[in-house]
Amino acid sequence: MIESILWIVFTLIALIVSGIILLQEGKGGGLGEAFGGAGQQTFGVKAQGIAKFTGYMAAALVVLALVISKMRAADSVFIGAPEPTAPIGDQTAAPTSAPPAPVAPADEDGPK
Repeated sequence: MIESILWIVFTLIALIVSGIILLQEGKGGGLGEAFGGAGQQTFGVKAQGIAKFTGYMAAALVVLALVISKMRAADSVFIGAPEPTAPIGDQTAAPTSAPPAPVAPADEDGPK
């Protein structure tokens, strides 16, 4: 139940951060100007507040991602490396290849 709530909050924050980043005015003008010049003027002449808000929301997004990741790791069935199914014996005593098969001498007369 709590994981579902965290996923919903995570998704909402991700959408909010994406929207705020697109509205902010960068060196090139930003996407905010594409919608009628509503860039940083929308948030006031000094847009430092919106930049701080973006940073806080991004930090919250990272923290939520870590919390959800830890919760999912705790619920995981696979923890650690799998154990071998058969014991590993002494590998040095086993031959690496089979000896070559003896070659039968060829008849000088050919096939009869």
